[in-house]
Amino acid sequence: MPRFRPFLTLAVVLAGGVALLAPAAPALGRFGSLPRASERPVTLLLAGVTPNYPPSAVWPYPAAPEDYSGLTDTIVLAQVQPDGQVRLLSIPRDTWVNVPGWGYGKINSANRRGGPDTLVQAVQQLTGLRVDAHALLSLNALRDLTDAAGGVNLTVPEDMRYDDTAGRLHINLKAGPQHLNGQQAEGFLRFRHDALGDIGRVSRQQMFLGALAARLRSPLNAWRLPAVVGALDRNASTDLTRGTFGAVLGALLHGPKVSAATLPGRFGPGGTWSPDAAGIRALVQEQFADPGDPRALSVALVNVDAPQGTARRVKARLEAAGYRDVRIVSEDRHALPRTTLSGNAGAAGALRRDLGYGVPDGSAGAPGVALTVRLGADAR
Repeated sequence: MPRFRPFLTLAVVLAGGVALLAPAAPALGRFGSLPRASERPVTLLLAGVTPNYPPSAVWPYPAAPEDYSGLTDTIVLAQVQPDGQVRLLSIPRDTWVNVPGWGYGKINSANRRGGPDTLVQAVQQLTGLRVDAHALLSLNALRDLTDAAGGVNLTVPEDMRYDDTAGRLHINLKAGPQHLNGQQAEGFLRFRHDALGDIGRVSRQQMFLGALAARLRSPLNAWRLPAVVGALDRNASTDLTRGTFGAVLGALLHGPKVSAATLPGRFGPGGTWSPDAAGIRALVQEQFADPGDPRALSVALVNVDAPQGTARRVKARLEAAGYRDVRIVSEDRHALPRTTLSGNAGAAGALRRDLGYGVPDGSAGAPGVALTVRLGADAR
């Protein structure tokens, strides 16, 4: 029997490992990827979706099956840097924007109106940052994620008391340092009766995400990670690819270091949040801009040999894709069979991919801009 003891020990260890990894198995099956180094940041759009309820039912009643088509109560851009830094940009749900294809309204309506693609476009237009992948999270995600992590430690800024029997929401938290389980964390984030309204909720979202990152960063909680991955997978709809997942894993191996900011703006009519365009540009350039991403740079369009109106149409296309500073510049017209791109080689290559045509050109660009596109006869 003694000679078989090492094999029995190994079998027990393997069985325990399989049990620990089991909650993450569905996610690993879809996104399983070795960590890889990335040369550029990965920007993820995270949005918490409110439940939909049957219109003919009477309170209290359960929500309809989750299809991730509701309003987005929480909107956060998470930019994962190659060195492991995670920069968060919270976007208040009441931010007043031009929703692509729908007109002006609160940004939290974008997902309900046009789905996640419309939400991504609205966020890209607002911030000028390219979104690499999105994840829509159900209401249950917060509770499951917190419990999978073993709770979070944070300081509750004020006493919070609220009861909504019909909505099955009961909040009773005391001010001061607390260890919150999933149900308590949900109440902490959903509480709305403070002086700052939606901006107060954004501040609490940032507190929670920082506390969660600190919890998961501890080596003592490494064994909880499969359960956390499983909780996310059960409660999310995402277009994350294996390549993007691998880049995120590679960055987070350095240990997540989280910093957070809120979209610059001010309170507007009806409790809306009016974005400060100049403040957003400054914040993005200082904390979030990727020098290889042309959306963060100024772009000049010059109609050299394309049909009239082409520059205007290309400008609209680029702005819909998240470019924030696109200008139309005049130069003398002449024969130009192919569109040319001048400026930073890496950014010009990414711009070419967005356009779908064009060739690099070493000539001088238009003054005062980072990239110049001279539209030739092939422009469309």
